Amino acid sequence: MALSVTSNYSGKAAGFYISAALKQANSMEFLTMIENIKFKSNIQKMEAASMIQDATCNVNLAGTLTMTEAVLQPKNLMIQTDICSKTLLESWEALQMRAGAGAPPPASFNDYVISYIGEIIADGTEASVWSGNDATGGQFTGFTHGGVGRLVTDATVNDVANVGGAGNAYTAANIIENLQNCSAAIPTTVYTKDDLYIYMSPKTYRLYISAISTLGYVNAYSMNGDYDAVFEGLKLAVCNGMMDDVLVAAEKSNLYFGTDLLSDSTNINLLDLSSIDGSQNIRAICRYSGGTQVGIGADTVLVS
Repeated sequence: MALSVTSNYSGKAAGFYISAALKQANSMEFLTMIENIKFKSNIQKMEAASMIQDATCNVNLAGTLTMTEAVLQPKNLMIQTDICSKTLLESWEALQMRAGAGAPPPASFNDYVISYIGEIIADGTEASVWSGNDATGGQFTGFTHGGVGRLVTDATVNDVANVGGAGNAYTAANIIENLQNCSAAIPTTVYTKDDLYIYMSPKTYRLYISAISTLGYVNAYSMNGDYDAVFEGLKLAVCNGMMDDVLVAAEKSNLYFGTDLLSDSTNINLLDLSSIDGSQNIRAICRYSGGTQVGIGADTVLVS
C-alpha cells in the first residue's frame, strides 16, 4: 500500500500531521486482561451447591463442586504495509528532508507513522472486542456481534429484548426503560458486586444524557464536574467499540480479553527498503494477537 497525499503544499511545511480521529481502545479499562497466551487459555468456572450444612461430631460429606472451562484462544493478527517515501518529496514535508534523492523521511514522520499505526491497531482491537467476527479477516470474535458474539451464542446469558421488540433502535424516549429492564434482569448474586457495569456505546450514552436532561436531572448530577456515569446506582461503562442499540450488564471480572503480550501491539517496526531492493519504500510491520471470552454467562445480561 502506498501513502496517498492530498496537499496544498506551496513551499512551506505545515510542521505537523493531522490524523483522522480514531476510537481509543477504552474498553480495556472495563475488561479483565489475560496475557502470555501463546495458543489457548482455559478459564476455569466453579459452581458449588449444598456445601454448607449443620455441624455434627461425625464426618458427613455433602455438597457438590462442579468445574467447567471456557477456552480463550486469541487470534494472531498483523499489519504489513509499504509507504513510498518519494511521495513525501513532492508534498509538504519536502523542506524537512535532507538533500539528495536517497534522503529518508525525517524522524518526525517515522514517529508519526508509528503513532498512527498504533492508533489503527487500537481502533481495530476496540471494534473487535464487541462487534468482531473471527471469520472476517483482521478481526477476532467479540462479545455482542449478531450470530457469533460470545454473549449472543451463550444460552445461559440473561437475554432481554429491546423496548418495542428485539433489535429496535434506542431513543431518548425509551433508553430509560431499556436500562431499567437491563437492571431488573441482573441476578441478585451479582447486583451488588463492586465491578458490575452496564456497558453501552457512546451513542446510547448520549441518548441517556438527553433523557435525563429532559427530566431536569443533568444539573443535579453536576455532570460538568467529576461525574461518574451511573444509572440507579449502577456504574456505566461507555465503550467506543460497543454496538449501538445493545446493552450488556456484567462484572469486569467476568469479561476477558486475552493476548500474548500487550506490548506486542505497540511494537511497530519500520524497515527502510532502499538498501534492500532499491525501492523508495518504508515497510511498517507489527504482529499481535487478541481474543475475548465470557466466564459465567448466567451472571451477565444482554439487552438487544
